[in-house]
Amino acid sequence: MTKEPHATADQRRSQLLRGVLDLCLLSLIAERPRYGFEFVEALADHGLDLVSEGSIYPLLARMERAGLISSYRAPSPSGGAPRKYYRPTEAGHAELTGGRADWQAFAGPVGRILSAGPHSTGEAAP
Repeated sequence: MTKEPHATADQRRSQLLRGVLDLCLLSLIAERPRYGFEFVEALADHGLDLVSEGSIYPLLARMERAGLISSYRAPSPSGGAPRKYYRPTEAGHAELTGGRADWQAFAGPVGRILSAGPHSTGEAAP
């Protein structure tokens, strides 16, 4: 029997984030409208530096098609091309509220399970 390789910390974080990235983006734009690269910066500021612009834009497009966010263009403060800003719709606010409750209902029990019991020291059990 072969053993599967252990997931690296970055792989595990990436897999965990995949399921909640939309909620993270909704939460960030609920604070204020943001443009694409601002999401990457804000996520990194919160310790989620695994997310690239290449991951953000397709997700923003899906969220916009689903009616969770809307977009508008505004001039760049630096005088460059106009930037596309995103803001939550009423449906997006509702999704964020429900998603936060779902996350708490999920994260609480998982946290209790992972914190409970003996902590492995790497030694095999007798």
